[in-house]
Amino acid sequence: MLPLTRTAASKRNPKLEALSAFVGTWKTVGTHPMVPEKTFNGRTTFDWIEGGAFFVMRSQIDEPEIPSGIAIFGTDDATGACTMLYFDERDVSRRYEVTIQDGVVSWSRDDADLSQRMTMTLSPDRRTITGVGQMSQKGGPWKGDLSLTYTRVE
Repeated sequence: MLPLTRTAASKRNPKLEALSAFVGTWKTVGTHPMVPEKTFNGRTTFDWIEGGAFFVMRSQIDEPEIPSGIAIFGTDDATGACTMLYFDERDVSRRYEVTIQDGVVSWSRDDADLSQRMTMTLSPDRRTITGVGQMSQKGGPWKGDLSLTYTRVE
């Protein structure tokens, strides 16, 4: 596959520009209610791809209970919608609707079996991100899901 042309790939998607504050490498520490009394450690990187046409999040968790994955963010000019496509080492592939506003990135998906939502809030000094996840199984009540604290490494 050929890369985008130099002109197209050298311009950032303006609808994703607010994600610039997240660019970098982050140490992650988190918990999941389905694995009580366990702390999960890992790394996450955020960066531009294709010259800024898309934004990528790559996450790696050191413990096997939480999968490592990749997420690609992009937008649709016709609707203004932002979407995240996610894939992880379990061969799980999902699409999430995304909102980006004032240092807060949220994504969600509604599904009959498993609905999920995550809110990631960047601290004013841009050194920490607090990520809080929730899930709803089979239309039931929302419960805690993976929650992570990200600390900027670089």
